[in-house]
Amino acid sequence: MVTAHPVPEGFTEIEVFAIGTALLVEALLGFCLNGLTIISFRKIKELRTPSNLLVLSIALADCGICINAFIAAFSSFLRYWPYGSDGCQIHGFHGFLTALASISSSAAVAWDRYHHYCTRSRLQWSTAASMMVFAWLFAAFWSVMPLLGWGEYDYEPLRTCCTLDYSKGDRNYVTFLFALSTFNFMIPGFIMLTAYQSIHQKFRKTGHFKFNTGLPLKTLVICWGPYCLLCSYAAVENVMFIPPKYRMIPALIAKAVPTVDAFVYALGNENYRGGIWQFLTGQKIEKAEVDNKTK
Repeated sequence: MVTAHPVPEGFTEIEVFAIGTALLVEALLGFCLNGLTIISFRKIKELRTPSNLLVLSIALADCGICINAFIAAFSSFLRYWPYGSDGCQIHGFHGFLTALASISSSAAVAWDRYHHYCTRSRLQWSTAASMMVFAWLFAAFWSVMPLLGWGEYDYEPLRTCCTLDYSKGDRNYVTFLFALSTFNFMIPGFIMLTAYQSIHQKFRKTGHFKFNTGLPLKTLVICWGPYCLLCSYAAVENVMFIPPKYRMIPALIAKAVPTVDAFVYALGNENYRGGIWQFLTGQKIEKAEVDNKTK
């Protein structure tokens, strides 16, 4: 007979169920869309370009976020974390690794687009592969720091998943947060801002707007901004006065990143979308040259 665990403190039964359902929907939808992006890259020869390798990197990272969200959803339905303290540390590390890799890869795409449209230089395979490897190693470096004592992973307010512990707000947390936010949010955001502003100016001169230059940065700010704001506020004030259910909202918004990214970087790309259509239906892409910048 299965033992019913009590509802976590600060939540009602329907709130726990709603959070678990939201996480499950985000995980399944994001995983399916990004999985389709990955498989299409593998199966359709025209999609295998250096620029699309960076889109692949985003899709791989976002699939990782979806797996992390699925585990959190399963635990939410159980009403407790069943994998112990070691599992919590692994879950926190995995969540940060995939999230930071997704952000870094998005900045890499912005850098590539800038050079494509503003300097007319094409990305080489060696450069694309190096950028992809750097994005993941850079994310791994910052994700492993809490395991080594700089920062700390602990349970989120619902206590059914794990992330960076912002409840203490001590010197250790503040120094790690400052460095983390600078190198993994502000700098990537600055790269995306300057790159897309330059591209927008280029489009204005030609009169041909090939994609929405403001959408990638808006995605970064809207999806990750609330979580970064909560963590930053915790560096100067005690956030524990905020009800736990409200502290879960930024995490839920962040878990929507994989779905949004799929529409911005793959399905929002006319030619990549054509490659996905070819994979699903077998119909040949009319224009063989696939360019991930036409979005």
